[in-house]
Amino acid sequence: MSPQELVNLTRRDFLANTGMGTLAFASLLAEGGYLAQGAPTTTDPLSPRAPHFAPKAKNCILIYFEGAPSQLDLFDPKPKLIEMDGQKLPDSMLEKVRFAFIKKETVRLMGAKKRTWKKYGQAGMDLSDLLPHIGSCADDIAFIRSMTTTQFNHHPGQLMMNCGSPLFGRPTLGAWLAYGLGNESRDLPAYVVLHAGRGSSAGASAWTSGFLPSSYAGVLFRNQGDPVLNLSNPPGITAEMQHLGLDAIGDLNKLRYKHVADPEIASRMGAYELAGRMQAATPELMDLSKESKATLDAYGVNRATPDYNSKGRGGGAGTYETFARNCLLARRMVERGTRFVTVLHASWDHHANLDTELPFCAGMADQPIAALLKDLKQRGLLDETMVIWASEFGRTPLGENRGGSTNVTGRDHHPFAFTMWLAGGGIKGGQVLGKTDDIGWGVVEDEVPVHDLHATILRQFGFDHERLSYRFQGLDFKLTGVEGASVVKKLIA
Repeated sequence: MSPQELVNLTRRDFLANTGMGTLAFASLLAEGGYLAQGAPTTTDPLSPRAPHFAPKAKNCILIYFEGAPSQLDLFDPKPKLIEMDGQKLPDSMLEKVRFAFIKKETVRLMGAKKRTWKKYGQAGMDLSDLLPHIGSCADDIAFIRSMTTTQFNHHPGQLMMNCGSPLFGRPTLGAWLAYGLGNESRDLPAYVVLHAGRGSSAGASAWTSGFLPSSYAGVLFRNQGDPVLNLSNPPGITAEMQHLGLDAIGDLNKLRYKHVADPEIASRMGAYELAGRMQAATPELMDLSKESKATLDAYGVNRATPDYNSKGRGGGAGTYETFARNCLLARRMVERGTRFVTVLHASWDHHANLDTELPFCAGMADQPIAALLKDLKQRGLLDETMVIWASEFGRTPLGENRGGSTNVTGRDHHPFAFTMWLAGGGIKGGQVLGKTDDIGWGVVEDEVPVHDLHATILRQFGFDHERLSYRFQGLDFKLTGVEGASVVKKLIA
């Protein structure tokens, strides 16, 4: 900058050009408690940042099963429920309960009559015959049989589990971790979403950055063509043309950022730069040809998807192959520094045909997930990579009699008690936390609300959930809300 230009600078331009204004403003925000420790103060929103204290986990793989797997047929055996199959619950238990589809007048208990159970691991944890591969990893897994949620319909339930609130516009867990920690990879997004099956009911709201800058949103990778739209240059656009165009756009963005310091402009600049690096890195990431045959076979990448009459629920042709490939890609991504990967599959919403469709979904999930856990462990990555099996709620011990039907073959939504599990990232494996009553209706020991789960996950990544916040429209928002949450200490190694 010339002396004449310096003389003509306004005070605002001087502060913006020297960076003093940005640094001073950031300092004031930090002193006032408006910035979380480790929050970004540079123009690169994904620069690595330190958490509040030393973390146990660095990366997360969230395996999210939209629709709600039946805990009573997979994780939580109930001999008493089988014994009481076909019986009516007392009216007092149903009086103030809301259901999505059940008709209270004629509803009856439904046991998991076709399932058999086996004990796994040193602690002898019970899993159904549908999950033998995951059972072989039981000593690394903490099963939570006592999850509860406030939501009983899919979309708000998915928002609650992913965002800590059933309301639109809130950041997801992945976005909060990307905001708090930044990214270790310069060539891949901090937060990636891989999907199989049909689309989930929550759609992009399940991986949104909400009111956080858009750099922290999940990037959806596609299963066909370019994994990210427009990753390849269109016909006629050379690398040199692209380079010149991006340089010009970058210069314009920097000029605008100098004047307004809008974090969305920083996000845009970061996105352009990341996109350029992804063009070189993503083809290698997606190419599984260098993986050994033993690895591909372990994940089941080349398995055929069995035929069954699902009417689209659970996915059609290629679902097994796609889900297995996504589990392997999740390992490759965290290996390369991606902070958070969601492996999404829809749907497990078994209101009917439970004994046909649940085995299809479990067969898809069981082998690849077990292979992922074993692969991470063998590579020394499980200690710092948290793997989570999650959904929005569970399934009722009552058979669904939609419309008063007597043809009862499925279960309705159940928010009062369901099962999730976690492994790696400093989680104490080889245990079952919590207990439900004899029919699986409610929690009787060690209840874990969604916010407590989130507080525990954040703790493993080095965050006090009360301090990881973001000021938006005059309020300090947190993943765990304002109602209060507690870290579940029994889950921590």
